[in-house]
Amino acid sequence: MFRLIKIIFNAFLLVLAIIGFNAIGGQKYVEAIKVSVGNFIQEHAIESAKKIGNFSGLNEEFQIDNAVNLAGYKAVLAEHKASGQKMIIVDSGKKPLLTQSDIKSDKVDKKLKDLSEKFKYQAITVKDIKITGRGTMNVYGKNVPYAKFEAEVTKLPFSDISGIVASVTTSDGSEKLALSISQKDKYSQLIANEFYKGVKEGGGGK
Repeated sequence: MFRLIKIIFNAFLLVLAIIGFNAIGGQKYVEAIKVSVGNFIQEHAIESAKKIGNFSGLNEEFQIDNAVNLAGYKAVLAEHKASGQKMIIVDSGKKPLLTQSDIKSDKVDKKLKDLSEKFKYQAITVKDIKITGRGTMNVYGKNVPYAKFEAEVTKLPFSDISGIVASVTTSDGSEKLALSISQKDKYSQLIANEFYKGVKEGGGGK
């Protein structure tokens, strides 16, 4: 509770600072304040992300953008800064959103469609999902299967995406869904592999 109050108080001070600088004509300071706000938000996201995993091993080309709740599930959103490719980890607790058997099955496209319906009011809306390939990758230190897909989306600057989805059970028994998406024809499995091999268990967040 104290940590939450501190976060709210610091955010309030930053807002007051922005208003104050504008009121006295201090426009030259506004950009510096924006940077401070951005850094504060990112620091909070990194701290919140510890509830899902240890991201300290990521190299500098990746950035944790946010840690949010999606339909009641904890999630971490990250980005490859140079390409804009997104990585998403959803922690569904003890109940998997997709199992490894689902991902290896012939019906994974239908299961992905059902899953997109679950999240469509809180995230992007996805339709016309097509499975285009399969493979394995390292997630939380485990070698797991993934399915590669293409789809049409709304609420993004582009309408066609490519990406992968994988599922892993961590040592605490919780289920994690790992995704990576990018604009169609710009998706890189190398980027996804590099990100997920840097994600470990034991974030230590409360």
